Amino acid sequence: MGKKVEKSFSKDRHLSSAAHHDDENSNKTPEPHKCTGSFEKDFTELCKQNAMSAIPNVLLRQKSLTGQSGSVDLKSSKREDKKQPVAQVHDASEADTEINEDGEPIELPPKTYTTKPIFEYLKPSVQVEMDNPDKFDTVTEVYVRGWKIDATMMEIFRQCWLTLDRLHTINLWNTGLTESTLHTLATFLPQCLNLVNVVLDGNTVKEENWSELLGLESLIQHLSLRHCKITDKGAEKIGKALGHAKWCNTKLITLNLSGNLIGDVGAQALAEGLRMNRTLLSLTLMSNNIGDKGSEKLAETLSRFPLTHEEIVERRKLLSDRSSPERKSPTPSRRGESKDRPGSVRSTSTIEKTKGTKPSAKKKDIKEKDAKEGTKTVKKDKEGDGRGSKSKGSVVLKAALKVITSATIADATKSVTAKKDKKPGKGRPVPTDSEDADLMNSDGSDQLSALLENGEFMDGQYWIAGNRVLVNLNLARNNIGEEGLAAILKAIQYQTTLALANENKPGANGLLRLQLHKNNFSFDCEAYRKLTDLMASKDPMAKYSISPDISK
Repeated sequence: MGKKVEKSFSKDRHLSSAAHHDDENSNKTPEPHKCTGSFEKDFTELCKQNAMSAIPNVLLRQKSLTGQSGSVDLKSSKREDKKQPVAQVHDASEADTEINEDGEPIELPPKTYTTKPIFEYLKPSVQVEMDNPDKFDTVTEVYVRGWKIDATMMEIFRQCWLTLDRLHTINLWNTGLTESTLHTLATFLPQCLNLVNVVLDGNTVKEENWSELLGLESLIQHLSLRHCKITDKGAEKIGKALGHAKWCNTKLITLNLSGNLIGDVGAQALAEGLRMNRTLLSLTLMSNNIGDKGSEKLAETLSRFPLTHEEIVERRKLLSDRSSPERKSPTPSRRGESKDRPGSVRSTSTIEKTKGTKPSAKKKDIKEKDAKEGTKTVKKDKEGDGRGSKSKGSVVLKAALKVITSATIADATKSVTAKKDKKPGKGRPVPTDSEDADLMNSDGSDQLSALLENGEFMDGQYWIAGNRVLVNLNLARNNIGEEGLAAILKAIQYQTTLALANENKPGANGLLRLQLHKNNFSFDCEAYRKLTDLMASKDPMAKYSISPDISK
């Protein structure tokens, strides 16, 4: 009996220990998922970790499906047509119906398309395009349409997108972005090295912090913010992000701000950003509230304008830094490259450290030569013609100056070569006054620094040529009248004459395409007819540009 009781007790102990072990495993937090680069797998696992009740499906975009199936069907149909005679082709009406046992015709489901329940069709999903449809690690484009992206979902996208090496486009249409989610998106987008196309149409953000997308580390080349209810407040921030006297964006190529609430103040701010920007090629401001004042400011930016006091100061700094790179003020952390004190004049601490060291043979020869020259000059002064002999201090000072100048020249050449070898890294702060020339001309192209362009003095101001890099400007469906139209005409005439004067020189020729339909002026006015004639010779799509057709 005693043995049986001991066996039962031992079984109970084992069961209780196993149950306790299971409780410990259940209480343990699961390990965080490490993204592998397969978008579908990573997205699903991260959604499960965040305990989401409904996980959006990852689907191949319908456009890709139709394109692939269409091409395959066309090839297969051609092959079948070659093999089968024409008589064997069945009529479409016969294939769409079938006769049942009672002899009644029954409609078959269609073969050219598939139907889904409406709730399944409207269910949130993430559509993707891939280089290889069978591999989710080749995702190139991501489309999210019509459902809200909260902070949790944005964090999931952040972890997934950073591992997608081929991702170059994201399209988040009407996803309910907020200030925090937009800030998160702007923070991690520069880490996606190939992501250059960003479409955020239909998102209304009250704080209008869209300019964070165009920060110092931004890699976005094409940005679309249509129908985002951007006001003059948001346009002013975007204008400052495009460029100012000390810095300008060098990545953005196209900017689409159609269908917003931008007025004259916002247009003037965007024009201020275009003064120094020499990268943006296309600006679309269709369907806004821009009037004559805003269009006049844009025309001034395109023709020529006087530099402000701040821009004059920055221009002088850039010119001085370019002519004498050794005069650049050093960073406080690197004392060795300082130009405040010549390289040969050392501090007391370094002199005390080097007291015990013996001078090299070269230094001995230099000192002996300097001493001989000093004695020669002393003798000459003593044997002079009575004009007065120089003191020993002046002789020593001359010899010291020779050594100092030779040392400073050597140090200057070393610092210049060292700066040429250095490459600016990521994560740098906003450039200081002394670093502007390096940043703006780091790739050796002068077009980035508009302040260095040639100009002329007129009426006590320094005028330079305006922005001639912008090739497409869309101002259709605004409130521009004849005054604004006349200002735009003068700007185009100035660009045309400037292009003819510099015909043999390579460079930008100004606007090539201009759209102004549906504004507050008549198509019969003289300014519009002249503008049409000027743009007809430049516009590569002359049929569709500033046309009086009201259907546009």
